Parts: sequence; C-alpha cells; structure tokens
Amino acid sequence: MNVYVTTGTYDFLLKIKEKYPDEKMVLLQNPEHALLLHETEGKTVFASPRRYQLAASSGNLEDGIFFIFTHLPIPDEGKPVYEFHFKKNTPAIENKPGFAAYRLLRPVKGDTYIAITGWKDKESFERWKRSIDYLLIHSLDLTEIGTNKSTYDAPAFTKEYVIPQDEEEG
Repeated sequence: MNVYVTTGTYDFLLKIKEKYPDEKMVLLQNPEHALLLHETEGKTVFASPRRYQLAASSGNLEDGIFFIFTHLPIPDEGKPVYEFHFKKNTPAIENKPGFAAYRLLRPVKGDTYIAITGWKDKESFERWKRSIDYLLIHSLDLTEIGTNKSTYDAPAFTKEYVIPQDEEEG
C-alpha cells in the first residue's frame, strides 16, 4: 500500500479531496497548516507528495478525530529492527480506550518514518501517553542490539492534527 502526504491550505486541500471522492483520503488540520493523506494501491493525485509505504496499520483513520504524527529519523541499519519492534508492540495500543487507528509509514526516500496514531479525542491520547504501554513502544534503543549508533539519526518530533469539524459532519 502506498501512502502519500501533502500539505497546504485547508481550502485548497479540501478541493482536491472533493475532486476525488472515490479515493481514500483524510484531511487533517493544525494551527500551522492542513494535511491531506492519501492511501492507495496505485499512484497519487497529488502534484508534489511525500511518498511512503505502509509498514504497519490498524483501524480506520476516518474513525479518529485527534491525531499524533511522530516523525522518526531512523538510520538504515536500524530500519528492520525498528519496524519489528513497532509491529511487535502495536497490539498494546489497539485495545486502549479511545484508540481509532495506527499507521507506520516507511519513507520511499530519506530516513524519516512517520508513526501516526488516531484517537477518538485528545484525552484518550493523553491517557495512553501516561501508560506503561506507551513507554514500551517508545523504548527502542539500537545500542542494545549491537550497533553503536543511536536509535535516531536526528531528534524525533511530533505534530498534532485534528479532523476539522465540518469534515466530521460531512
């Protein structure tokens, strides 16, 4: 499965989404910009997308309202271990109250993965963030498996998004 991501203004991305109603797209927004995520077996309709392969998934993104995108720069030698670690520990999140969806996006170019979690509300995410399972999923240290590199090539960072209210109702 291919996953494509593009950003821009809400109105511009909404027009793209409305132009392709048969495509599986989710329109998200935060105070900085809007983001349109396209999941497809084929090519995207976006002019200049960031390209990913779906490494792991659970649930339907459309069932969430609040989303966390964790950007994780992983060195090449750590990629298989990282994916195994996340796939092994994903069941710990699936049964959490308020969980809606999970996606692990492997970059086609570059080294930055995106781990997406979707939640029914922000409070559900905050509860999960205080759980032992959250610590378990975020505990990978590549030095523990015999490499002297750190887990990440650069600092990881997160961004919060929501499905805009008119999207939920429409």
